[in-house]
This record gives sequence, C-alpha cells and structure tokens, in this order.
Amino acid sequence: MPTRPAAVLFDLLTALLDSWSLWNAVAGSAADGARWRGAYLRRTYATGAYRPYETLVAESAVAVGLQVTHADALAARWGELAPWPDAPGVLVTLHDAGVPLAVVTNCSEALGHAAAARLGVPFDVVVTAERAGWYKPDPRPYALALRELGVAAGDALFVAGSPFDLFGTARAGLPAWWHDRIGMTPPPDAPAPRARHATLAPLLGDVLGPASR
Repeated sequence: MPTRPAAVLFDLLTALLDSWSLWNAVAGSAADGARWRGAYLRRTYATGAYRPYETLVAESAVAVGLQVTHADALAARWGELAPWPDAPGVLVTLHDAGVPLAVVTNCSEALGHAAAARLGVPFDVVVTAERAGWYKPDPRPYALALRELGVAAGDALFVAGSPFDLFGTARAGLPAWWHDRIGMTPPPDAPAPRARHATLAPLLGDVLGPASR
C-alpha cells in the first residue's frame, strides 16, 4: 500500500472465518454445501434492502433441494465457526499496532456479533446488513462503518472475502485487498483489488510496512 491505512475493515464470513466448512457440515456434504451457499450468495447479493438473513438462508436451502430446517440447524451450530488459521494472529498484530479494525458483514445482528466474537479480538465497529438496512455490495454498509470509524473511504482498506465485495467497495470509493482463500473466479467485470492473496499473512506487510513481515 502507498501509505498506511487509517483503518482496516474486513468481510467476516469468508475473509476471516471458514464458514464454508460449517455450511458443508450442516448440508451433509461439500457438494450440497457449495450449492446451498452459492444459492444464498446469489440471492443475498441481489436483495439490496435488508430482509431477514435467516429467511434468505432458508429460501436458498429449499432452492437447491435441501430442507428448510437446514437454516435452523446452521444457526444452532453457529458457535462452531472457526477462524482461518492465520486470522487471529493478523488481527492481534494490527490491533496491537493501533490500527482501528471493523467488520462489515452480510448477516443478522445476533449472528454477526456471535461470529465476530469467534476471532477473539475486539473490533472498533461491527456493521451487519441488518443494522445498515442493506446487504453488500450496496455501498451503504461500508459507508456506515467508515462514518462510525471517522475515516474517509480513500484512507481505509477493506479486506474482501469474495469478488462481490469488489463491486461494493469500488462504489464506496474504498480500496480493496482480496483474501481469496479458496481460489474463486471473479466475474469478468469485477473491479481489480489492490492485492490478491490466498492467505492473510501478506496483509501485515501491506498495512504496517515490510518490517512487520
């Protein structure tokens, strides 16, 4: 990064947490979990104004041939969400260096805060789709987090978990760093991130400088 960001914002359920494994476990297989989560992501990113997160999860389950009760099972097992192995250490290092940290997540208030707590690091701001009133990639959730941090969009950095965040951050004027853990294929019209890595480790050097590597 050309200068140290004034704050770092994160996608939660893909950039920091391995939510994929939980969806797969609840669905009963990796294939069913991928179809269910894919349907949920398509539905969510097309929704715009907030509708209950749990409703979208249930509708997506039915759409791919699963039971509506899978949504309740996912919520019941939410406490099993696990951070990616390098996520806690990266967050602790940034926090200890005095970098304000925030989460912007497509989730309900209850599940969003429960998921953020799985990281074990205090966030200065947690913005859920429910609180913002809109789902990403609408720019309003990102803008709300920036207002509460007191940081201009161009002075911050957003760590995306999927290519869809690249559309929202571009509209918000927020530079993006893509943690592409599983090797996704972005849409051909997706804005380019400042960086794209399969782990979070390089983020420390990009935010704090080479000495932190």
